[in-house]
Amino acid sequence: MFAGLKQLFSPSNKDLRKRIYFTLMCLGLFCLGTTITIPWASALYQELGFLEIFNLMSGGGLRSFSIFALGVSPYITASIITQLLQMDIIPYFKELKEEGYTGRQKINRITRYLGIIFAFIQGYILTIVYMKGMSSLDILKTTVVMTAGTCFLLWLGDQVTTKGIGNGISLLIMAGIIQSMPSMFVTTFQSLVTSGSYSTVVGSLLFALFVMVYILIILGVVFIQLAERRVPIQYSNRTNSAYGAQTSYLPIKLNPAGVMPVIFAQTLLAIPTTIVALVGNDAAKNFVNNYITYTSPTGFILYVILILFFGYFYTFMEMNPEEMSKNLNKNGGYIPGVRPGADTTDYISKVIGRLTIVGSIFLVIIAGLPIIFSKFSGLPSSVTIGGTGLLIVVGVAIETYKQLESSLVSRSYREGRRHRR
Repeated sequence: MFAGLKQLFSPSNKDLRKRIYFTLMCLGLFCLGTTITIPWASALYQELGFLEIFNLMSGGGLRSFSIFALGVSPYITASIITQLLQMDIIPYFKELKEEGYTGRQKINRITRYLGIIFAFIQGYILTIVYMKGMSSLDILKTTVVMTAGTCFLLWLGDQVTTKGIGNGISLLIMAGIIQSMPSMFVTTFQSLVTSGSYSTVVGSLLFALFVMVYILIILGVVFIQLAERRVPIQYSNRTNSAYGAQTSYLPIKLNPAGVMPVIFAQTLLAIPTTIVALVGNDAAKNFVNNYITYTSPTGFILYVILILFFGYFYTFMEMNPEEMSKNLNKNGGYIPGVRPGADTTDYISKVIGRLTIVGSIFLVIIAGLPIIFSKFSGLPSSVTIGGTGLLIVVGVAIETYKQLESSLVSRSYREGRRHRR
């Protein structure tokens, strides 16, 4: 790692350093925008419940009702929907998926248009729910500003992807979460130590335990994100002089779904909360708070079930065992001891299924630990989604580092070839 950093600052990697500086500048611009509150709006001080995940990803912009209050969450929602539509739900989307690069470009364009529509709808709903007493004109202006903010962030993410390092949208989400982390720890310290709810000694011990839990979560996330099962593959049409048939492997991640099952579950459980907030019925609001929100026992069980379900669903949506088996067969590859065709498909399905069980249980632990800790210590809802935030941050950081490392290796290889000539 340190050798890679030393190589990064060598004179030959000046262009790569420029890309990193450009990325940091764009992320700084995003962080600055989250602090600019819409002039005729006001900051939110009430509990946001399941909307805390969107506040976290927007760098606290939702709570401050900034120009970037929505962040890129409408785009994430649109992306989830377009991914679902590619699963034989609408034939047109499946055809686009099979068209290759051209089809992906069309899907990306549709996702962006959907994201803008969702940004307008979400901005309008949030303004009506949280900005009571605002005139119709101000509601419209606020909605337009929030939608424009999301459009600007999508453009900024594209600039980072093409001119910087890493995936722009993912890095914006990571930057928002990192920006929100200090305030989360300050809130926790105030709730446990300085609020008077506990004695100084007990509160300090609880805060130390809280920090230890998060350190363990970080270590666990790093391990799970890097862990993979390597299924041995042999190619009958590729040989080397020493061993005959060339042996390779098929890497399958322990948690191929990433954080998406948690976001799916939180998005789904946020719908009833949003509806009752719009309706304003006290009986419905009490029912949702007592039985559906994750702070209630039944809501937490429902939350766990949804994470497990979406863990399986998203994994098999991203990794199709039948397609993997066909690709192996086309390239002359096979799994030793397993017949090509249906047997290979079944074998890969079983491997993915077993790994998904472990990965989904891990997601439940990561998402559930802060909720359980907060429940018994009386911490606010802004703390309960910290585990999800860490999962996103570590995942994006690992992928960005791998891309940076790959760029350094590629440049080093090109430099070596140039010197040999």
